[in-house]
Amino acid sequence: MNLELLGITVLWVFLFGYLIVASIDFGAGFFSYYSVVTGSKNITHRIIERYLSPVWEVTNVFLVFFYIGLVGFFPETARYYGTALLVPGSLALILLALRGSYYAFSTYGSKDNQWYMLIYGATGLLIPAALSTVLAISEGGLIVETAGQITLDWSALLGSVYTWSVVLLAIVSVLYISAMFLAYYAHKAKDEAAFEIVRGYALVWSVPTILASVLVFFAISRHNPEHFTKMLDLAWMFVVSFLCFLIAVYAVWKKRHLGLGFTFVLLQFAFAFFGYGASHLPYILYPYITIHENFTNPAMGTALIIAFIAGLLILIPSLVLLMRLFLFDAGYVQGNRDKKG
Repeated sequence: MNLELLGITVLWVFLFGYLIVASIDFGAGFFSYYSVVTGSKNITHRIIERYLSPVWEVTNVFLVFFYIGLVGFFPETARYYGTALLVPGSLALILLALRGSYYAFSTYGSKDNQWYMLIYGATGLLIPAALSTVLAISEGGLIVETAGQITLDWSALLGSVYTWSVVLLAIVSVLYISAMFLAYYAHKAKDEAAFEIVRGYALVWSVPTILASVLVFFAISRHNPEHFTKMLDLAWMFVVSFLCFLIAVYAVWKKRHLGLGFTFVLLQFAFAFFGYGASHLPYILYPYITIHENFTNPAMGTALIIAFIAGLLILIPSLVLLMRLFLFDAGYVQGNRDKKG
């Protein structure tokens, strides 16, 4: 494996980590607000709080690593994406700041303020929607370069079926991943009332997730036929992803082996995510940036790869330790001990 491919693979692993951890976080925020609106807060909010308390502080570490690495490995991405993502990127940062403010106020202030909860729930859907525009932009046709000036064609972005299909998939995937995890977590906590509610969420959002995935396939075939053809060459990965989806949903439906079921959720998104990424290569941004022509110098690339692999070797064990000490500690998961992250 050459340096370019190794570099983008490491970055994709970080992005996948963010996809999973942030999806659980964002979806939990929406379900937390939804429980207030529907009057089921007393049933589900405890489970959600137990998950979020120790985890929310480390969620964005994956995203920071990814963006720093993307610019480090492929410097040209700063010039193209820096301009194109000025508005959606700024929006995402503002929403992340608002979300962080909620955590601060909920920890040191009132937990029951309706406005805080509304912001918390809304950002859980708006942040992935804003960030997902990066995938739409990466497919080409939306960035215009004229005489060295780079601009984002907003009419093309907002009028693209592919853009909105990706945004839709990002939102429903967040809710699906989060609900599947919370179902497993509530079951492990032996909280049957909460389990029945979040299990319903998981089953409800499973169908829209698959339908949105099909819509993305249809939209990308129109937006970027070259990429779509490469995806067909890796069709087996998407077929395996669908089979993992069926196993995961079956486990939740039958209320058995929920830990294994969530493992298949991870595999479902891993096969789909890495299949999409592999078929996108060698382009990072159609048709301007490729991993071969725009890679940093070999010395810098080697140093970055070593640093990022070391980061993974530190971050992953840290998450495992966090889960063992907090999330899956027998006393904490059942609410017998109150621990704050």
